[in-house]
This record gives sequence, structure tokens and C-alpha cells, in this order.
Amino acid sequence: MSNTHADTVSYVRDTMLMQQDPPSTSVGVVGWARGNLFSGWFNTILTILSAAFVLWLLAGIVPWVVSPTWNASSLTECREILAGHEGACWGVIHERWNQLLFGFYPQELYWRPVLALVLLLIALGPILFADFVSPKILPFSAVYPFIGAWLLWGGTIWTPVMAALGFVVGYGVFVLAQRFIVPGLAFLAAVLAALVWWLVIMPFALPDLARLIPIGLEAVQSRQFGGFMLSITIGVTAILFSLPIGILLALGRRSDLPLVKWLCVGFIEFIRGVPLITLLFVASTLLNIFLPPGTNFDIILRVMIMVTLFASAYMAEVIRGGLAALPKGQYEGADSLGLDYWQAQRLIIMPQALKISIPGIVSTFIGVFKDTTLVSIISMFDPLGLANAIRADSAWNGIYWELFIFIGAVFFIFCFSMSRYSMYLERKLQTGHR
Repeated sequence: MSNTHADTVSYVRDTMLMQQDPPSTSVGVVGWARGNLFSGWFNTILTILSAAFVLWLLAGIVPWVVSPTWNASSLTECREILAGHEGACWGVIHERWNQLLFGFYPQELYWRPVLALVLLLIALGPILFADFVSPKILPFSAVYPFIGAWLLWGGTIWTPVMAALGFVVGYGVFVLAQRFIVPGLAFLAAVLAALVWWLVIMPFALPDLARLIPIGLEAVQSRQFGGFMLSITIGVTAILFSLPIGILLALGRRSDLPLVKWLCVGFIEFIRGVPLITLLFVASTLLNIFLPPGTNFDIILRVMIMVTLFASAYMAEVIRGGLAALPKGQYEGADSLGLDYWQAQRLIIMPQALKISIPGIVSTFIGVFKDTTLVSIISMFDPLGLANAIRADSAWNGIYWELFIFIGAVFFIFCFSMSRYSMYLERKLQTGHR
């Protein structure tokens, strides 16, 4: 038998066949379509009907969206340009985009909120993307809240400096109290020291410092805030502070100390049982009743406090779920290593609980950011409030879809970005079971 034949025996093969490419109909776009869209007669019919429906929608939507009205200065001019045809009047976005983004913030000072946003992204870099951004930026991340507030509101530079020194004083008292006083009272002593600094020393020393060394920016009143700048300011503040407060509330609710536990339970259940709109009305109108006469408590600060407390209550329940999902062996393992309560929480328990809770945490963040539109109920000009104000203008009376489509698109970009980051973080930390 010749050696050139592939088969030396009719039923025994002693050579391998050459590897061949898969059929072209089972790979690539064609293979995906056959496997997902045309895998059977029923799926084929559904695919054809769905494609026809999508084409019908696009045939009606695309001509409306692609409308040559970008430079129109009124709804009447839009109608003249369209000449009786259906189409969007995008001139309102072209003319009022700055108002939708910045509210009534002085136009010559737009660089300040833009710079604050850029610095915010830089400050979040080492926190959100630690693998790509140097940790050397972390000190800047710690001081950014004071820089950002100063850029937005302006005024003397000594206001953020003195506010930041309050945290330094509190930390110094905390260290000294742990060394020379009862360690269990160190945190309480630190909080009291910081409050004394902010409420007593700071109001007394700030006017003299501002007069002796007059360094600052032009002050901007809170009533001039509006648009997406207002929503981002309230949303970012609530997101940044609700997570640590929520962690403390979750730990307090699971505490063995009855007073701490029931205080946390009462706070969480009260906040979760009251609509956010009610809390915003309290911040807007009723809170001043409980303050001393003549007290000027900034309205945006009041709203940020209420939204933060509201988000913290929901965040506490999300994190409590993560803590409850951990097996008992993790707590026993921490005890066997001789760790105290806070060491065990910091090194073993809380990192795992936070990984489990990532989807719930990000969902709470997204919900808080969208809930910032509720401030329009208390006459604050968020994007929705400004949209109503723009529609009240005689030039744009009758505009509806264009404004809300633009607002919805911007909110979608922010919320979708947070959702995608959540998925990235889950993959990075390998959250879940495989």
C-alpha cells in the first residue's frame, strides 16, 4: 500500500486531517444572525416584524430630529423655517443652553463652575480609577471639597481654609484623647472640638482675617445657582457624604449598644418613611423657624443636608444587607486574629460587605442624582424648573419636547456612566460567584 495515501487501512487513520475554517454561515455577523435572529420560523417572523416596527419609528422620528431650526430665535421662526412640516425646534437649546447648564450664574464667571467640574474629575481619579491614576493626587482629593465650594460661591479664601482647619483640629483632639483620655470618648471629643471651632472660633476670627488679608473671589449668591450646575452640586455632595454616613448608620443599627442601635433605627425608619419632597419643604420653610432670629442659613446648604440625610438612610439599608450577607465565619475569623471592632470592620468585614453591595450602592447614587430635580418643587431652578421658566417666555411659549429631550439626554449620560462604572468595578473586584 502506498505511503502517500492518508489512510493505510480502510478503517484506521494514522494521519491528521488539515484544520479547516468553520462554515461562513456559522461565524461572524451571519452566524450571530442565524443563531439569534433567524434560529427558527417563529424567531424569523418576530425579527421581521420588529425590524419593520423599528424602521417605521425611525421614519417618523429621524425627520423630526434632523430639523434645520438650530439658529431660530423663537417658536414662530421655527415654524416659518419648517413651512408647515413637522420638526423639532432646536433653536431653544441653541439660545438657552447656557441657562440650562448654569442657571442665572454670571456669564463672565462661567469659568469657575467649569474649573470646579474639571478639578472634581481630577480629584475622583485616584478614588475611582486607582489602577490608572497615581495615589499622589489623594491629598488634593481630600481638600477638593473646600476648593470646589470656594470656586462656586466665591468670597474670601479664609472661609474654606478655616473650615478645613476644623477637621484638622478635630483629628488632633481625637489623637490626643485616645492617648490621654478614655479612648471610647475620643470620637465624641473630636466632634465637639470641631463644632466649637466652626460655630464659635471661626465666626469670630473670619471677619478679621478677611479684612487683614483680603484674598478672594467675587461672591455669587445661591439664588443665582441653577440648571445642571445646581443638580450636580447637590447630587455630588449627597453622594460623597451619604456613603460614609450610611456606613456608620448600618454599623450602628447592628450594634449591641441599645442606645446607639435604637437611635440609628429611629433615624433610618423615619427618613425612609417620609417622602423627600416633605423633607425639602422642611429645609425650605420650616427649618428657619427653629433657628435663632437673623440666622442666614443658605438654602442650597439646607437642601444638600436634607438630600444627604435622605440618601444616607437608604444607603444604610443597602450596606446592612451586605453585612448580613457575610457568613458568620468572617466575624469569627476576625476575632481569632485578635482584631478589635474597628480593625475587623476596616480590614475584613466592611471591604467584603461593600463589594457585595456595589449594585445597590450605585443604584442609590443614581436615584439620588435623579431626585435632585425635586428641588423645583421648592422654587429652585434646577433643569426642570428652568425649562418651565423658558416655556413661559413668549418667544418659546409652546415648546415642550425639545427641552425635556435635552434634559433627559444629559441625565442619561450621567446615570449611564455611573451604571457602567458599577459594572467595571464589579468585574475588577470579581463580585459575585462564578
